Amino acid sequence: MTRMPTRVGAAPGAAALAAVLTVMLAVVLSGCGGSSSARPKAPASSAPPPVASAVPRPAASGCSTLTYQQAVAPTLPAGETAVPCSGTHTAQTYAVGTLSTAIDGHLTAVDSARVQAQVAKRCPAALPAYLGGDRERLRLSMLRGVWFTPTVAQASTGADWYRCDVIALDGDQQLASMRGSLKGVLGSARAGDWAMCGTAQPGTAGFHRVPCRAKHSWKALKTIDLPAGDYPGEAAVKEAGQKPCQQAGQAVASDALNYRWGYEWPTAEQWKAGQTYGICWAPSA
Repeated sequence: MTRMPTRVGAAPGAAALAAVLTVMLAVVLSGCGGSSSARPKAPASSAPPPVASAVPRPAASGCSTLTYQQAVAPTLPAGETAVPCSGTHTAQTYAVGTLSTAIDGHLTAVDSARVQAQVAKRCPAALPAYLGGDRERLRLSMLRGVWFTPTVAQASTGADWYRCDVIALDGDQQLASMRGSLKGVLGSARAGDWAMCGTAQPGTAGFHRVPCRAKHSWKALKTIDLPAGDYPGEAAVKEAGQKPCQQAGQAVASDALNYRWGYEWPTAEQWKAGQTYGICWAPSA
């Protein structure tokens, strides 16, 4: 997970803060120099050549054990990763659909930007309804959507599916283990388990985002929506959250005159990826 820049403040009197090209080699044996003898032809085989079959379409629901690197890859790992949802797992499928690879009358490669953009739009759009709750709860959670498409080789045999999974982040480039289903979790009493917390003050060396069910000392309080459009620049996004985050920190403090608060704002790269909001933090109670 890319870290956002951080500003930590304090009220007066408080401490500061990622082609295989298959080559068919045809060897033609004819008219070899100096030889007038004819080689006998091998008898024709009556068996038809093998025909590749498409990889099966993923199940519409189910759970898997994936690593972080596998979860953020564009294609599924080789081998079996499915496990019962009642047991420990790190990913849960919440949607499966069909890719549109015929664009403007032309067949487009499955790994092309235009085909991949379809999935990058459809999977995030389907996640909120699956998890329940509202947009703010999703933003302030450690739950994220990831998606997979067939490999180029699989697509060449007719595979045209995509799969959306939900994962839970746990620190930097790690996945949290889960048991049971996440369907509707953000609209339930279990939402707090998956909320976003920090192991230390945001911006410090010991800071990692973790689910609030883990040991933590800071908690994400609210998000700050920023103006739509192009990235307004670091100075603008930094300034936008100062006052509202200070107020949010004060609101949860036991002492309104002596409190700490933090603000993370998006980088240009994060903005391009869709994160057009900042996050307010405060020490957890």
